[in-house]
Amino acid sequence: MSEIKNYTLNFGPQHPAAHGVLRLILEMNGEVIQRADPHIGLLHRATEKLAEHKTYLQALPYMDRLDYVSMMCNEHAYVMAIEKLLGLEVPLRAQYIRVMFDEITRLLNHLMSVGTHALDVGAMAVMLYAFREREDLMDCYEAVSGARMHAAYYRPGGVYRDLPDAMPKNNMDTKYRSKREVDRMNEDRQGSLLDFIEAFAKRFPGCIDEYETLLTDNRIWKQRLVGIGVVGPERAKALGFTGAMLRGSGVEWDLRKKQPYEVYDRLDFDIPVGVNGDCYDRYLVRVAEMRESNRIIAQCVHWLKNNPGPVITENHKIAPPKRENMKTNMEELIHHFKLFSEGFQVPAGEVYSAVEHPKGEFGIYMVSDGANKPYRLKIRAPGFVHLQSLDEMSRGHMLADAVTIIGTQDIVFGEIDR
Repeated sequence: MSEIKNYTLNFGPQHPAAHGVLRLILEMNGEVIQRADPHIGLLHRATEKLAEHKTYLQALPYMDRLDYVSMMCNEHAYVMAIEKLLGLEVPLRAQYIRVMFDEITRLLNHLMSVGTHALDVGAMAVMLYAFREREDLMDCYEAVSGARMHAAYYRPGGVYRDLPDAMPKNNMDTKYRSKREVDRMNEDRQGSLLDFIEAFAKRFPGCIDEYETLLTDNRIWKQRLVGIGVVGPERAKALGFTGAMLRGSGVEWDLRKKQPYEVYDRLDFDIPVGVNGDCYDRYLVRVAEMRESNRIIAQCVHWLKNNPGPVITENHKIAPPKRENMKTNMEELIHHFKLFSEGFQVPAGEVYSAVEHPKGEFGIYMVSDGANKPYRLKIRAPGFVHLQSLDEMSRGHMLADAVTIIGTQDIVFGEIDR
């Protein structure tokens, strides 16, 4: 009688549940995974190398395209690294705007994560609900930067411009929607962007309740997630986990609390922590994080409404002068020309700057040799570190569970391949 051999299976790179271009080679014994070998590099765009040939400002939009679900958080780590090297003071209003948009970005990421994870496992409706709220948050991005995704809104020394006083309205062709329906959609858009975000923050907890109704006690969801991909707290630390992956294993580690940056030390929020370290706990941590982010957004809106002020540094060697000054003043014109043709020089040195990105610790290690572009840039992507545990997490599980584990790791390939 012939022996039964393990067979290998290509999962991806075209598989819809591989979340991008992951080629996963699975060694299967029947339906059980014996070994998982992730092959990466199929989306490599040489971001780190390109940044060495561009000025500090020109390299900023590359950051949006790393983790293309959490755009502004990537920018944040990058501009913080430049500010550390320059020793720049960022105006307080700009810090609050950054924190507010970091948390809006966290909501965008977690809505995408929970929605697509559920879709991969087989629950279709949750994604449609989650994308309904993502539309409103994308509108906030668009109102402030002009782009729905790749905002390039943060700048060394602050943010590109202050928050707009008016919110774009839906002017839809009424052939398909009644006037009453369009008016209802524009109800929260009558005031400023801050009014719109405030209204969103008030209604969002009810939206999270809807996702939880669909998933949290859903017995199929629990059967697919509970006890799958278990990682203990010590092992999670050894593997270099950060973010929801580490907190899901019961380790209370969050850079916003442990190494506060910007104005997080002034805000009131909690760190959700899991118990069992399985896929279900990580899901619960992400849902609880959405509630906490919503609290932070509400606090930022309240502060920003009551405290007008500058949103970018007054140092014109770093930030461009106002356009009306540029057109009337020779010195301002020279500043503007030099800034956009040559960029600014950054003192020689090295720096590591990290933010609590929705997926974990996103860090930028930058070396400057005193020129107008970085000598070396290294991006510490959380997804890259999490992907190494895929083999360990999926061993002994069924083929269908590989999808669940990829979903719980919240993988986006832009940042892994860089």
